[in-house]
Order: sequence, then structure tokens, then C-alpha cells
Amino acid sequence: MAARRRHVVWTEHASRMLDDAISYVAQDSHPAAQRLLIQALEAASSLDVFGERGRIVPELNQPNVRQLLVQRYRLLYEVTQTEVHILAFVHGARDLTGPGFEG
Repeated sequence: MAARRRHVVWTEHASRMLDDAISYVAQDSHPAAQRLLIQALEAASSLDVFGERGRIVPELNQPNVRQLLVQRYRLLYEVTQTEVHILAFVHGARDLTGPGFEG
């Protein structure tokens, strides 16, 4: 049986978070920023077939909200029947339960 394909959609919030992370890394190294961008985009696009492969986000404990690690960052996403919504791209040290997190 073939795996189900889902459409991967970046939320505006997640796109801004990725842009911010890339800009921050680029302050020290443009090649490192480019690698981070490529790895983040590849991780997200891989979710079209393997949406359930990431682990459930422990702080949220919602089975449909998962994460993949991309270097020191967490790519948070929600899986639906037809789509995968990229919700956030946050540094791994960030507290997802604290104030200001809008996942």
C-alpha cells in the first residue's frame, strides 16, 4: 500500500521564525545559515509522506502536534488528514510553556 501524501504548508508565523533563525546564524556564518535553511526546508518537505515520523512535542502532549530536530532547532508541525502545517521553528533551548510562545 502506498503512503498517503499530504500537502506541507508553512504558517506565516513559522516562516518568520525560520527567517529570524537564518538571519541570526548568518551574523556569524553565511554558509552555516545556508545549511540550516536547506536542512529545515528538506525536513519540512519530507513530511509530505512521513508526517507521523516526528515525535510528539512533550510540552504540548497532543498526538497530532509533532517535532523534528534540525541542528539545534525544533521544527513543530501539526498533521491533519490532508495537510501538514508547519507551526514553528524554535531553538531547542526555548521554553514552549513560557509566556510569549504562540506555536
